[in-house]
Amino acid sequence: MRPWTQVPPQQGRRFVITGSNGGLGLETARILGSRGAEVVMACRSVEKAEAAARTVPGHDRGRVVVRQLDVSDLGSVRRFVSGLAAEGRPVDVLINNAGVLGVPYAVSAEGVEMHFATNYLGHFALTLGLVPLLTDRVVVISSREHRSGAIDLDDLGWRTRGYRPFQAYGDSKLADLLFMRELDRRLRASGSPLRAVAAHPGASATGITSGSGHPVVTWIGHHGSRLVSMPAWRGALCTVYAATTDVDGGTYIGPHGRTELWGWPAPARMSPKADDEVLARALWERSVELTGVDLPAG
Repeated sequence: MRPWTQVPPQQGRRFVITGSNGGLGLETARILGSRGAEVVMACRSVEKAEAAARTVPGHDRGRVVVRQLDVSDLGSVRRFVSGLAAEGRPVDVLINNAGVLGVPYAVSAEGVEMHFATNYLGHFALTLGLVPLLTDRVVVISSREHRSGAIDLDDLGWRTRGYRPFQAYGDSKLADLLFMRELDRRLRASGSPLRAVAAHPGASATGITSGSGHPVVTWIGHHGSRLVSMPAWRGALCTVYAATTDVDGGTYIGPHGRTELWGWPAPARMSPKADDEVLARALWERSVELTGVDLPAG
């Protein structure tokens, strides 16, 4: 397959990228910044994000700004949405990139397990809160591991099951794809010009396992991935492709290789579970209950 690296010019377009102080999010910001985009880096640690922002092209011209956001905290999500709304400026693309993998058991204030709270539920609230500002699309970052996911709507806090962090991760990434597809269906049904799409980075060398709390998992994630994975910028190209090219709503992008571990951006395979409309609607309704946020009427 011919490599895709020709990112269209992005002058005059504004992107919000969650979790963009490192890894795929930072590489995404750098690529978009190099093409003239304005980038809002929405990160939990402002200090780390400010340091990272100085490496993004356009920072010296005022095109890169940092805003505090902890997507696992719905209060933080509400403050972030209110702050952007108060600026009175549109956002062309929201990229829901922030995520955790293999973290020790913990629950959010809503009683939701932390993978689910960070990777999915906070982004659900963020996306629906920002819909009035959006002009183009939402990009949801999922994973090949969504294929192992299984949503238990009656036990989102893992109270009755033995906690398995990598299963919890797969569950959250399945939820991301269910959300993307349901969001796109609802946007089209309402006549909205917005679209929802998704991407995954295959095997990319990032520090996502650094919060696992387990030294072996952290070591393997850091050193092992650098031996067998693509550079983070290559994985980020799948996100950028989904965010900047004329793909249809509901599209899922990943590396083109047979196993989708390596390669250039191309249509990716979704598990049949990710296209279960009954489950998607049930997950949506449960998410509205937990967040108090829904698509704006009309």
